[in-house]
Amino acid sequence: MRDYPAIKQKITRTLFSAQSLVSAALIAMATVSAIAGAELSGVVAWAGVPTAVLLGASAIGAALWGLIMERKGRRIGLAVGLGIGMLGSFIAGWAVINITFLLFLAGMACLGLAQSAMQLGRYAAADVSSLEARGRAIASVVVGGTVGSILGPLLVGPSSTWAVSVGFNELVGAYAVGVILFANATIVIVWLLRPEPLDIARELAPSHASTTGAAIDVPSLSNIYRRPGVIVASGSMIIGQLVMVMLMVITSLYMRGSGYLLRDISIVIASHTFGMFAFSIFSGRLTDRIGRTPVLMLGSIVLVVAGVTAGLFPGILPLAISLFLLGLGWNFCYVGGSTMLTDNLLNEEQSRVQGFNDLLVGLASAIGSLGSGFVFAAIGYRAVGVLGALIAIMPFLLSLWWRRNHAPATLREAAS
Repeated sequence: MRDYPAIKQKITRTLFSAQSLVSAALIAMATVSAIAGAELSGVVAWAGVPTAVLLGASAIGAALWGLIMERKGRRIGLAVGLGIGMLGSFIAGWAVINITFLLFLAGMACLGLAQSAMQLGRYAAADVSSLEARGRAIASVVVGGTVGSILGPLLVGPSSTWAVSVGFNELVGAYAVGVILFANATIVIVWLLRPEPLDIARELAPSHASTTGAAIDVPSLSNIYRRPGVIVASGSMIIGQLVMVMLMVITSLYMRGSGYLLRDISIVIASHTFGMFAFSIFSGRLTDRIGRTPVLMLGSIVLVVAGVTAGLFPGILPLAISLFLLGLGWNFCYVGGSTMLTDNLLNEEQSRVQGFNDLLVGLASAIGSLGSGFVFAAIGYRAVGVLGALIAIMPFLLSLWWRRNHAPATLREAAS
């Protein structure tokens, strides 16, 4: 007889550790990616292109990893994905050294594939958790980003100093950090993510077919995405990610153009990423206690406030507060939406739909990243924030529609 509580704790700790390392790597590189994009391309409007490529690759990778994890398991999918991240960090750093924009984009694409693999790791915690504890389980993995939100920006300054000392562009240091952290995250997953989370999920919650002996028809994606709960969950995550990326990506370039040092930029990005991850346990408990849609509505409101206030007042502190709120609003939409999506899926649907949903999230955020550069170049940073605030109203409206027109029961509850 397996000790399921102990297995759950081990899997969650492993995912938390990997998430911490990957978040630190991605945040360190994200701090300088818009600057690198503008410098390597020679066009300010293209500053968001590298992040757009990363997010586009992340979107494609999400569907790919969803299928791989469904067939081969979470462990293999995560290990391969993080290995690709290590390669992408190296390629991006090499491209900065050799001033090659296209090669830099190739490295960013690899990083996008790695990011999407690690993002799907949050569902591995849900695999081994009960319905009532699922929000906290997902949040326990997402909160690993708190370590990254602190460690990643802190590493930017020292790594840039090291890069300059050995004769490289100061931006190279962040990508060297990425290589090291992705390598360690890969080792953590390969050695410690055992047993396979999907195997535990099947043991804890056998499918309808396994309990009755009858085969079932797995619905198509188009049919699944007609479910109101899936529409609200997926739509809220897509909008939350879009708004967050629009403003985050362009902030470092805005600050660089305003005369801020790389150290100052890293402080603001650290504040943002701290907001993204530090309150995950709180948002997870809130999701389980008061419900999924209230958390989504709260996230929408916080995102609106962040967009309205971004760039409204000069100085590092006001910017740090706005970007912190941007991260916090994203967190509520991300944790609440991920939990609500899982609630409305059967075992046979989860890996495929979760991967497809992250594809949609990635595509939306890639559009946001690409568009933010052009909006910023045309009419400025404040305009990016206001546009984001207008879009951020949508999760609130979706949640309100759900609460007024649909029963709160999940698909699993309705079938029981």
